[in-house]
Amino acid sequence: MIDEEELIRSAQQGDLEAFNRLVLQYQDLVYNQAVRMLGEAESAADATQDAFITAHRSLASYRGGSFRAWLLRIVSNLCYDELRRRKRRPTTPLEPQDDDGEEVESPAWIADPAELPEDHLVRADLGRAIQRCLDELPDDFRQVVVLVDIQGLDYTEAAQATGKPLGTVKSRLARARFRLRDCLIGFWELLPDEFRLEKENRS
Repeated sequence: MIDEEELIRSAQQGDLEAFNRLVLQYQDLVYNQAVRMLGEAESAADATQDAFITAHRSLASYRGGSFRAWLLRIVSNLCYDELRRRKRRPTTPLEPQDDDGEEVESPAWIADPAELPEDHLVRADLGRAIQRCLDELPDDFRQVVVLVDIQGLDYTEAAQATGKPLGTVKSRLARARFRLRDCLIGFWELLPDEFRLEKENRS
């Protein structure tokens, strides 16, 4: 089995198959970063595609370290560009839509085929609540909380992905978590038991 470093070296030497294997390995991670930052499936898919195009063109600039953090930095920068464009041309936020323009009640990225229907509905509602609270965060806060708490990067990788000092990442993450907690309390009936109990104890 070829390891990741060997795939990266081969891709840097022009091996398209090696690069495609890296795409298959990381496409879900990159898409999840984009959809959580942008809150909209179609834009996230576009950002994901653009991220891998940019990564392929920029492979020579990769100098080691966490490859997934390098990819996530690329897609995060593309998401920032899209968020800035939206602020210049504000639009009405929409729920994720399918190819026919119909609202998707349960987006694929929060679906679990093993769930019972009633559990799936609760999970879908919770997923929308989480995304709504993420959307209310400043862009920089949203980026770090998605990287660490959703994508599972450690602080060092998150610092590499954001291009910010470790202390900045930790500070933004702490503040983002505080804001998310307060926002999600508004959806307390959807939260796991331990969060509902915390709210009741605080009341």
